[in-house]
This record gives sequence, C-alpha cells and structure tokens, in this order.
Amino acid sequence: MRLIYFAWVRERIGLAEENVNLPAGIETVRDLLTWLKERGEGYAEALRFPDAIRVAIDQEHVRHEERIAGAREIALFPPMTGG
Repeated sequence: MRLIYFAWVRERIGLAEENVNLPAGIETVRDLLTWLKERGEGYAEALRFPDAIRVAIDQEHVRHEERIAGAREIALFPPMTGG
C-alpha cells in the first residue's frame, strides 16, 4: 500500500511517501495510525494527536473508522485552516 504524507506530517516522518506491507489486523484508518505511531520517533511525533490527522483513501477524505481494505493509496494531512 502506498502512503503519502503532506506538510508537517511529511517533515516529521522524513518521507514524502512510502510503500508498506501492513501486518494482519490493520483494518481501519485508526488501526493504521496506531501502527504507524509505533514505527519510530518521527512517526510518533507526527501522529502524536492522531484525531487531528486528516486522511484520504484513494483521493477521497474519510473518517478514521473507515476500512482500508482494497485501498491503493492513503494520504495523511495535518489539520487544515481556512483563510
């Protein structure tokens, strides 16, 4: 699965994108964020407040309860502000 990181999420993780093989049991966006936080210091810092992270599956914004089965691409965004 392709993961894409934007803005300060990308800066803290240190990657713009990566391909990962998810372990068994990762079924929802929330599961994915929890698993990613355990992958190292940069991930833990970027995902310190996972509920603030916005997520898109195959370029469609979704809630953290969304199932990720069949997803080709998941993008993680920091909170967005208007202006």
